[in-house]
Amino acid sequence: MIRSEKPHIKITGGTHDGMRGKNNEDRYAFFHYLLSDSDPTPVIFAMIADGIGGHNAGEVAAEIAVKMVGDSVSTSDGSQPLEIMREAIEKAGNEIYLQAEKNKEQEGMGTTVICAWIIENQLYIASVGNSRIYLLRNEKMMQINKDHSWVQEAIDLGVLDKMEARTHPYSSVIRRYLGSPETVEVDLRLWLDLEDSDTTAEKNQGTHLLAGDRLLLCSDGLNDMVYDEKIQEIICSKSGDLAIQELIEEANNNGGNDNITCILIDL
Repeated sequence: MIRSEKPHIKITGGTHDGMRGKNNEDRYAFFHYLLSDSDPTPVIFAMIADGIGGHNAGEVAAEIAVKMVGDSVSTSDGSQPLEIMREAIEKAGNEIYLQAEKNKEQEGMGTTVICAWIIENQLYIASVGNSRIYLLRNEKMMQINKDHSWVQEAIDLGVLDKMEARTHPYSSVIRRYLGSPETVEVDLRLWLDLEDSDTTAEKNQGTHLLAGDRLLLCSDGLNDMVYDEKIQEIICSKSGDLAIQELIEEANNNGGNDNITCILIDL
C-alpha cells in the first residue's frame, strides 16, 4: 500500500495519563493509504495498545506492538487483512516476550491490542485483551469485539451480570495479552448482534460500514470509568476532537484510575 495525502473519512484520537499519577503506557496510531498506484481504493488503519506490567515497561511493549503491526500493515498489499493482522500481532507478541526475557527490568511486560482496518467502507478488526471497539449506528452503540477477561468469561457463563462485573475484584484480570510465553491467540470475530455465534461473528468480517456510522476504539481506562450509556450519549452529541476531549474528561471526573486513550472514526 502507499500513503495517501489525507484520509477518506474523518479520524481523530487522543490520550491522557489519568488522575492517579500513573505513567502513560497506552500507545495509539492511525494511518491512511491507497491500495496501490494502480488501485486508488482508500484505506484507514487504526490501533491502540495498552501496556501492562514489567516495572513501568508496559509502554515499551505497547510501542513494540504499534510499530511492528503498523509496519506490517503498511508494507502489505492489503489483500488479506485478517491474516496480515493475525501474523503481525503474533510476531509482535513473540518479540515482546523475547525482549522481556533478555532484559530483567522488562520482565513481565505485555500489552493488549485492538485494530480496525477499513478498506473503502469494509471493516476488519482484530483484538487481544480488554480494550474495546464500539460501533455507533442509528444512535445505538454496541461493542463489536469481546473482552478477553476473567469477568467476561463469568458473564458468558451466567455467573455475573455486567454491573457485578464492573466492581468484581477480578475485573482487571485479562486472559490474553501480547508478551505471554505462548504465541497469543488473536481474536478475529466481529460481533454485530448479541445473538451472533462465533461462526457468524467470523463471517461478519468485511462488513460494509454505512454513512453516519461511527467507530470508537478505546483502552479500558475509558470504559472502566464511564458507562456505555454515557459513552453513547457523548459520541452521539459531539464530533471529532470535542467527543474525544469529553470522553477523557468524563473518565477523569469519575476517578481517572488508568490511562485513557480513544480513537474516533466517522463515516
